[in-house]
Amino acid sequence: MMLKEVIKKADILLEVVDARFPDETRNSEVERDIARSKKPFIIVLNKCDLVSKETIEKTRSRLSQIAPTVFVSIKDRFGTTMLRHKILETAGIKGRDILVGSLGYPNTGKSSVINGVAGKHKASTSPISGHTKGLQLVNAGSRIMFIDTPGVIPFGENDEYIQGILAVKDATHLQDPIGVAMKIIEKMCAENKPALESFYHVTIEAQDSYDTLILIGRQSNFLRKKGEVDETRAAIKIINDWQKGLLMI
Repeated sequence: MMLKEVIKKADILLEVVDARFPDETRNSEVERDIARSKKPFIIVLNKCDLVSKETIEKTRSRLSQIAPTVFVSIKDRFGTTMLRHKILETAGIKGRDILVGSLGYPNTGKSSVINGVAGKHKASTSPISGHTKGLQLVNAGSRIMFIDTPGVIPFGENDEYIQGILAVKDATHLQDPIGVAMKIIEKMCAENKPALESFYHVTIEAQDSYDTLILIGRQSNFLRKKGEVDETRAAIKIINDWQKGLLMI
């Protein structure tokens, strides 16, 4: 309900996605709701400090065909000025404040994006009259007003791997850590295989993601009594390294 309320009230929407898994952390249903509302929206690629420049440029040029796309790193204080300009330009509203709604899965960094853009301009919040009690306004200066309490996109029942890659659930709370680790390996092999090889001191040839998991487990000496690789232990290590930001795409 909160999502629909944010879309209805906002002049422009930000869809905040994880730059490492942009397609998986976009939500087609929410994008359809935005399209139906005929509101402009911007795709914000957050956590770009964890992605190589080459990868981010490729992703931006591809997603820019869908919507204006800006990449930011709140950690490195990068891209927030560009996002501010893009909001003003894309909204195209003169003479009054622009209401900006921020949407995304948990842990994509919606609140930190709001705080990053607002920065020192951030004023105390005030409730939006006549709307859901939870909605607040944050003054970000330059006529930009964020609708705080951002719309959190709920996870579907098959979204466990997204919860893993976004660090919503740690490895020990995932039902299928091996599947999540294989997804991370697939992504790393497609985008930056040398970084994966270098980090785990392995050489990946034609192996599939499961074989690579076993290779990493063997190299890490995660062995059972009979010399078999403890695949679950290997998977948990890969997920932990990923969630700590140690693996760069």
